[in-house]
Amino acid sequence: MSLLWYLLWFVIAVGLLVTVHEFGHFWVARRLGFKVLRFSVGFGRPLLKRVAGPDRVEYVVGALPLGGYVKLLDEREGPVAASELSRSFTRRPSWQRIAVLLAGPLFNILFAVLVLWVMLWINGVNELRPVIGEVAAGSLAAQAGLRANDEIIAMDGTPVHAQRDVSLGLLDAMSSRGVISFGVRGSGGDARTVTLSVPDAQQRHRLTEPAELFRGLGFQFGPPMPPVLGTVEPGKPAARAGLLSGDRILAIDGVRISTFTELADYINARPGAHARIDYERGGVRHSTELQVAADGAVGKPVGRIYIHNPTSIKIPDSFISHRALGPVAALGHAAAEAWSMTELQARLFWRMILGRVSVKNLSGPLSIAQFAGESAEAGAAAFLGMLVLLSLSLGFLNLLPIPILDGGQILFQLVEWLKGSPLSERAQAFGQQVGIGLLILLMSVALYNDIARQFS
Repeated sequence: MSLLWYLLWFVIAVGLLVTVHEFGHFWVARRLGFKVLRFSVGFGRPLLKRVAGPDRVEYVVGALPLGGYVKLLDEREGPVAASELSRSFTRRPSWQRIAVLLAGPLFNILFAVLVLWVMLWINGVNELRPVIGEVAAGSLAAQAGLRANDEIIAMDGTPVHAQRDVSLGLLDAMSSRGVISFGVRGSGGDARTVTLSVPDAQQRHRLTEPAELFRGLGFQFGPPMPPVLGTVEPGKPAARAGLLSGDRILAIDGVRISTFTELADYINARPGAHARIDYERGGVRHSTELQVAADGAVGKPVGRIYIHNPTSIKIPDSFISHRALGPVAALGHAAAEAWSMTELQARLFWRMILGRVSVKNLSGPLSIAQFAGESAEAGAAAFLGMLVLLSLSLGFLNLLPIPILDGGQILFQLVEWLKGSPLSERAQAFGQQVGIGLLILLMSVALYNDIARQFS
């Protein structure tokens, strides 16, 4: 997909979520009697501008679609007519100011619940059963006693129904004590309990890095992906050896290959090696030889032949569970899901501050743009799901007690409410400077992660 495609859907997603956020501030401010001067989506030079209503509110679309704001009447920013002082931000009761500041994040969370509700009402709950497909020999999962075709039915005594439940539970466990108990049901129907333990703190920290959790633990969910080639990059080792998309790899150097993971592991472990590939095309067996490339972009050299797994393999119906939901049940499920995701997000963010979760999980505009473009390409459901995640993240981040964000401003208002007088201008200015510094630090780390992902 092109950069323009990513950019288009990034602007659409950010513009929509910013509009929802700022509309929350705007709507509550108007209902509580504050005077609104401007409602802007985007910053910089106005591309579109309309003045309407008895208060002559300016509705603006700015040239830079990376944020927005609602400007309220405020005597700290200029003289205010005596007749309108009662509608100034500083003259309204503290609880009303807090309500206006809370409304933006709250509307993002409510928007996520609304979108989830509609999706669940229409499509029901479609979940992938947590059936284990592959367990690497000698891995942490193998040592714990997990086996291929086991179905995980509980974690620390709590029933689980989907692969996502297991993924989030594992991430939670690896960012805390590093011990988790699985209730599993074997392929023969026998139930047993196994305990997975990672006592080393550094190893647990590595497992919290993006895409490292299951790779580091040594298991993947099923069904096992066959060793069939998807995209074969032109001009690279596999393409030069004559391999094509759709070829099924049978063996490498005489070693039988049964899954795509076995294929990847074998090649990854042999940078620079000469390999003989046996493969099947159209029912006919062929052989070829190639030189494995050595990719050192991420530290220790890793073998690459530049192939990708196919994306069109159909998941068997036996691995999918479906539940239809009525409107009431769908709303309850959507609210519970939004709360669960926001709570987990807060917990993991706190552990990131404590150093238990990798800061590599922070994503900046490049990753978000790629996420938006790829989800739009995948269809409406994927794009709406992406909007839910981003909206919940935007709501949560704006509640952080950083002075430049809504959460920091709420903190200022709470302090003023408790002490009976505003914080000094000096204290507020210092808080704003600290907030800007923290925000720049977060954005810098996120942008560094974006660039590192592009090169790796």
